[in-house]
Amino acid sequence: MNRNFALEFVRVTEAAALSSARLMGRGDEKLADQAAVDAMRNALNSVEFDGRVVIGEGERDEAPMLYIGEKVGKGGSVRLDLALDPLEGTTICAKGLNNSISVIAIAEEGNFLHAPDCYMEKIAVGPEAKGAIDLNRTPTENLKEIARAKKCSVSDLTAIILDRPRHEELIKEVRMAGARIWLIGDGDVSAAIATTEPTSGVDVLFGTGGAPEGVIAAAALRCRGGDFIGRLVFKDDAERARATRMGIDDLRKVYGIHDLAKGNVMFCATGVTQGTFLNGIRFFKGGAESHSVVMRSETGTIRYIHTQHHFNR
Repeated sequence: MNRNFALEFVRVTEAAALSSARLMGRGDEKLADQAAVDAMRNALNSVEFDGRVVIGEGERDEAPMLYIGEKVGKGGSVRLDLALDPLEGTTICAKGLNNSISVIAIAEEGNFLHAPDCYMEKIAVGPEAKGAIDLNRTPTENLKEIARAKKCSVSDLTAIILDRPRHEELIKEVRMAGARIWLIGDGDVSAAIATTEPTSGVDVLFGTGGAPEGVIAAAALRCRGGDFIGRLVFKDDAERARATRMGIDDLRKVYGIHDLAKGNVMFCATGVTQGTFLNGIRFFKGGAESHSVVMRSETGTIRYIHTQHHFNR
C-alpha cells in the first residue's frame, strides 16, 4: 500500500475529530456522531482513490452516510477497503469524558472481515503476550498464560473491561484470579490499542463488544505487533441470518488477527477528547491543536502527529 496515503487519511480523522470535538460535553450523542460522519465523508471524497466502506455506521437503510458498502473517494486506480468509526465513544464525547477518538483502518480490497453489526467476544494483548491467548480457555487460564509470557505474576497484570452487566461473571473471575481491573464505560478500540502501549499500564482487554470495532482494533494491533482474537456473539436468529447473508459460514468460528485484518493495513486515529492513547482536540482563538497517530503493518512504522490548524487560512 502506498505510504503516501498516510497523511491523506490522517487528514480524514483530523476533520472528523475537529467537528465532533466542537460538541464535547454538550450531551447530544447523535449530533456529535453526525458531525463526525459528515466531516469524515467530505474528507474521504477529497482523496484520490476508489474506496469502499466495509465497516461503517451500519447498513444502508440505517445509516444515510458511511454505510456498509458505500463508495467513497474521488476515484482512481487504487482500490481500498475501509473500516472506520468517525466517533468511537459517542457517549464519551457527549459527556466530555476521556478516550474518544476518530479512527479509520485501510486495507487492500477484500482484506477486512465483513463483520455484521453484532457483538464479538474479544481478547487483545500487546507484543509480549502474542500467541498466549485462546478464547477456548477460561479468563483465569488466559491470565496465567499472559503472565508467563510477560515473565510476571497474575497480580502484576491489569485487565481492561467494559463496565456492563453482561460482564459481571467475567469481572468476578478476573478479580478471583488476582489481576487488577480497569473498568471503562465505552471505547474498546482505544482499550485494545492500550495493551500495546508500555506506559498505559494495561496488559489485556477482555469482554464482549461490537464486532465492527473488533475488526478496527485488529487492524491497529497488526500495525503494533499485538494480538487479537474474537468470536461473534448473536442475540437472536435475525442477527444470525444477517451474518449468513454477509458471507459468514461458521457462526462459532474463532477469528485470529489475520482473519480479521490481513495483508498490508494502515491505521489512522485522531484524539477527540483527552485520553491515555492520544490527546484530545484543544481549541484556541482562530484554530485548534490535534494529536494523531498513523501506523503501517508492512513496516511497523508508528508516527505521532501534532498539528496546529488555523481556521482563518
